[in-house]
Amino acid sequence: MNEQGHVLVIGGANLDVIGQPEVPLVAGSSTPGRIHTSMGGVARNIAANLAQLDVETVLLTAVGDDEAGASLLGRAAGRGIDISEALVVEGAATGAYIGLLDANGTLNVAIDDMGVLVHLSPAYLQARIHLFEAARMVVVDANPASESLQVIVELCRRFAIPLCADPTSASLAGKLAPHLTSIHMISPNVRETYALCGHAFETHDAQAARQAARALVGLGVNLAVITLGEHGVVYADIETAGYIPAVKTEIVNLTGAGDAMTAAIIFGLLEGIPVDECVRLGVTAATLTLRTRETVRSDLNVDLLYDELVI
Repeated sequence: MNEQGHVLVIGGANLDVIGQPEVPLVAGSSTPGRIHTSMGGVARNIAANLAQLDVETVLLTAVGDDEAGASLLGRAAGRGIDISEALVVEGAATGAYIGLLDANGTLNVAIDDMGVLVHLSPAYLQARIHLFEAARMVVVDANPASESLQVIVELCRRFAIPLCADPTSASLAGKLAPHLTSIHMISPNVRETYALCGHAFETHDAQAARQAARALVGLGVNLAVITLGEHGVVYADIETAGYIPAVKTEIVNLTGAGDAMTAAIIFGLLEGIPVDECVRLGVTAATLTLRTRETVRSDLNVDLLYDELVI
């Protein structure tokens, strides 16, 4: 891995609208609760967390020429993310995500509208080959089209750049399955793991999850980190496998915690930190993010991570 250069993050940037009821949901009827709107998107969230950790970050995404798109890019730039090559698509609507939580904060159902990301085309990516050549690492979510993901993989292989991937959702994760031999680190949840390698297990079964992580390594991934929600995280690489239990904490908002974990693990990998500590940094970042209504915690920094580091 190059010690100089930026981290190139590719994928979604969108508006998040999250609803959480105050009482159990009732089908076919409105339910009293709270609705919160924030900036989101897996790639955008990862980029923002990396920038908070003082990592030079370039974001390749596509937004519409609307108020939401302008706000997303403006706030990303305000966090120190390089958005100079992001695409503003005339006449298109910026991506949006609507999530409905249960009363305890767990995601019940969600809808995403990410059609604008079709403009992250192979031609768009090839025209920015210089960003790949100068990168020390590339991070991608699963939103780009399969043809675009293929180009990303080929460019990373051409320039010998480590590629990290966030599967994003169970419905999108399968697009990454053909590329596991080219992925340095991947961070799926339980359902995304099944889409990637066909291993089915319950979130409370850490032993089965560890076997699934080893299976992903057997399929070519260098480091697999599987999130088990309230039951913690398992991980495996070619040499070892481990389990880190979740930290009991107040949960204000689940949205963004997984992206914070991925970013903190990537930070650790960039710093050459041992895998166990990288994952502990990730769990710590996720825990800190759970405690805030923000999708990306605005006061996240390296000192805070180590002050709160999961033991």
